[in-house]
Amino acid sequence: MVSRIMVIGASEAGKSTLLNVLHGFGPQSCKTQSLEFSARTVDTPGEYAENPRYYRALLATAMDVEYVLFVQDATRENCIFPPGMGQIFPGYTLGVVTKSDHPAACVPRALELLETVALKGDVIAVSALTGAGMDELKRKIGWPD
Repeated sequence: MVSRIMVIGASEAGKSTLLNVLHGFGPQSCKTQSLEFSARTVDTPGEYAENPRYYRALLATAMDVEYVLFVQDATRENCIFPPGMGQIFPGYTLGVVTKSDHPAACVPRALELLETVALKGDVIAVSALTGAGMDELKRKIGWPD
């Protein structure tokens, strides 16, 4: 059985790029305008995580997934997730720090920001461009090769 995952995070955090790499399409992506479902993934627009009015939609959508990936851009200085948000989702919550290879990245800061979210699982730093951390992420979520 292949797990289904949902990604949530700020606009331009790298959610769609991350999913494209997982699907083997490469790191290209475009702006997600609405919830996008595939057999194994749910891609969410950044506005859903940035606006508390959309939290209900995220929670309802999360009922059909095994993993919710909280995506934190390593180049951002702030976290959009409220403290403890990782505990309200029914599935297993993991943190993913994206853009870990970017010249402006500060991975330790991103890891610290995600600590406040109270995730149920680990936090993994990845790069969609170099592939760093992607194998570890795939193992954690049971992603097929």
